[in-house]
Amino acid sequence: MIRAILLALVVATPALAAGAPDPDWPCVQRRQPSLSLAQVWPGPLPDAAVEAMVGADDVQAVARVIALRRTPMDAADAEIADFAQGREPAALTALMVATLDHVNQARNRVLSGITRYAHKQKDLDLRILELRHAFDAANAAEPQDFDRIDALEADLDWSMRIFKDRQQSLTYVCETPVILEQRAFALGRSIAGHLPQ
Repeated sequence: MIRAILLALVVATPALAAGAPDPDWPCVQRRQPSLSLAQVWPGPLPDAAVEAMVGADDVQAVARVIALRRTPMDAADAEIADFAQGREPAALTALMVATLDHVNQARNRVLSGITRYAHKQKDLDLRILELRHAFDAANAAEPQDFDRIDALEADLDWSMRIFKDRQQSLTYVCETPVILEQRAFALGRSIAGHLPQ
């Protein structure tokens, strides 16, 4: 009996840990609030000395540039290589911590934008439903007001076109956090490549 209970707990733990899906999140992949250093960094964990270096101007200057999506990875690799020359491992770890902070800030802006996007889609969906009801009521009314019917039909068509266009763009919008996660991982590998073996 105890074995059966333990087995049930082991099987249920991942499902319980995952939690309920976010109703405001329209993307297929689960919403993960932020990336942790352990997910993208194979190097040493930061200590007090590293944390003190994170805010240094030289560390922040490089971290800001390499964290940007518009900075090509080969340019980021070159920036990292220049920074790494003659540096201690603690400075490289500080660079990774600072870079991840910048990536997470950009990612948080994207996540907030996706949530706003989802809310706008829900609002537009409700508006389309209201327009359909109004259109049906106008068609059923006697005498019919053809100007109102035409206006409602035009508004309904326009709203549905916007809704469909936004729905089609959702796939691209939802890929942005994934692209940022992949970039953070690639930057972590690049920086770690300059650590002593």
